[in-house]
Amino acid sequence: MAGEGGRPRHRGRGGANRSGPPGRQGAAIRVRSARHRRPSSTGWLSRQLNDPYVAEAKRLGYRSRSAFKLIQLDDRFRLLSPGHRILDLGCAPGGWTQVAVERVGALSGRVVVVGVDIAEAAPIPGAALLRADIREPAVLAAIKAELGDLADVVLSDMAPSAIGHAATDHLRIVALAEAAWSVAEQILKPGGTFVAKVFQGGAEGALLARLKQAFAQLRHAKPAASRAESAETYVIGKGFRAGE
Repeated sequence: MAGEGGRPRHRGRGGANRSGPPGRQGAAIRVRSARHRRPSSTGWLSRQLNDPYVAEAKRLGYRSRSAFKLIQLDDRFRLLSPGHRILDLGCAPGGWTQVAVERVGALSGRVVVVGVDIAEAAPIPGAALLRADIREPAVLAAIKAELGDLADVVLSDMAPSAIGHAATDHLRIVALAEAAWSVAEQILKPGGTFVAKVFQGGAEGALLARLKQAFAQLRHAKPAASRAESAETYVIGKGFRAGE
C-alpha cells in the first residue's frame, strides 16, 4: 500500500536527510495486545509503529521503508545516474522503483525504469510496471520491449514470505536471487550493474562464484535501513563482462 504524503519530491545525490537514519521524536508507542492477536503480530505492529524509517517513508511519500535501503546503497556505490535504464525485479509495492525514477530523472518524460512483480503495484509516474513472474520465459521479451534497450542497472529486492525456518528461508531467497541473475545476465549492457538481496548463510556460494566471473567488481553491503536482526545483505556487481 502506498505511503501517506503523495509522490516524493525530486532530489539530487548526497541528501543526508534522505539517506541517514531519521530522528525519533517522542516516546515509543506501546501496543496493547488484543484478545485474539498473536504475540508475533503484536510485536510486528509495535516495531512498525516505532520504526523511524517507516515514519519517514510515510512523510516523504515512499511506499515502503525499503526505499531507504536503495538510497543508502546508491549514495555509497553510485549505482544510479541520470539517463540510466533501470530494471527493478520484485518491485511491489514500489519503494525502490520510486527512488530509481527520482535518481535517473525518469519523470522528464521517457520511461527508462521498468518494474516487474507477480503482485500488482499501483502506477508510478515515470515507470512502466509489469505484473509477471520473472521465471516465465516470455517475460524477458516484454521487459526488453518496455526498456527499449539493454539495462544499465538491474535491481532485485525480492524476498519470499518467511516461514520461520532459517535454513529454508535462506534457500528460498537465494533461489530468487539466482532467478534475478538469470534475467540480468540476458538484459544487462556491458559495464552494467547488478544489485540483489541475499541472506547470510553460505548457500549463496555458487551464485557468488558466477557473479565474481561476470563482474569486474563484486561487493557486499548491509545498509543502515536494514533491520539489525535481519540476516539480509546485498551483493553489488559493477562492470558487467558481457559474453564472458
